[in-house]
Amino acid sequence: MIILIFFVAHWYLSLFAQTFFLHRYAAHQMFTMSPTAEKVFYVLTYLFQGSSFLSPKAYGIMHRLHHAYADTEKDPHSPSYSDNLFDMMWKTKNRYNDILNDRADIEPKFKKNVPYWAPIEKLGDLWISRLAWGTAYTLFYIYFATEWWMFLLLPIHFLMGPVHGAIINWYAHKYGYINFKVNDTAKNLLPFDFLMMGESYHNNHHKLGGRANFGIRWHEFDPTYPIILILNWTHVIKLKLNNDLNYM
Repeated sequence: MIILIFFVAHWYLSLFAQTFFLHRYAAHQMFTMSPTAEKVFYVLTYLFQGSSFLSPKAYGIMHRLHHAYADTEKDPHSPSYSDNLFDMMWKTKNRYNDILNDRADIEPKFKKNVPYWAPIEKLGDLWISRLAWGTAYTLFYIYFATEWWMFLLLPIHFLMGPVHGAIINWYAHKYGYINFKVNDTAKNLLPFDFLMMGESYHNNHHKLGGRANFGIRWHEFDPTYPIILILNWTHVIKLKLNNDLNYM
């Protein structure tokens, strides 16, 4: 039971960091926050994602490219240009690393106002940091696991951030339903998104790229949005008024 609680906690904490800070803030700037709050969420993202920490800077730029060039050859992660899920993940990794290490030729508009805090960016990308987190997960399982099959969950812990991204970038471009006609294959993967904290409403998001609430229809509950409202109400963040506008 302890292992399952730990897995679920890591799944949703990592996912919250990705959808709230990396996606809705770094990439789309759906809300603003103070420099201090930004640093707090930087640290939380590092702690929640652990061994699979994703740079807010690189993620933000890459996701903006995805929206601008969805399902074209310039898309950093399109199933239309990959043979399978793992091929897409490998190509995404290479593109991410090029952006992270400033090897990619990126137009200035895609870099505008992306957050960057060097200490956490550099710490999170160190192999010794990723290895330390992976070791901590493994030791936790050695101590608390009661069945052999529980150890099969460890690879997901190691790659939690990329796993979340792959679920949406592959499956939500292949399966699901649409509410809006868009110029790409984005679909809503789940009618009630209990698994991905609103991220699976991908068709809605591609239509309304700046809208903080990813749910549209009565059954499309976005679990991240109430948290955003609470943080806005407590003045931790400030939602932008033109929240239904596309970013690009």
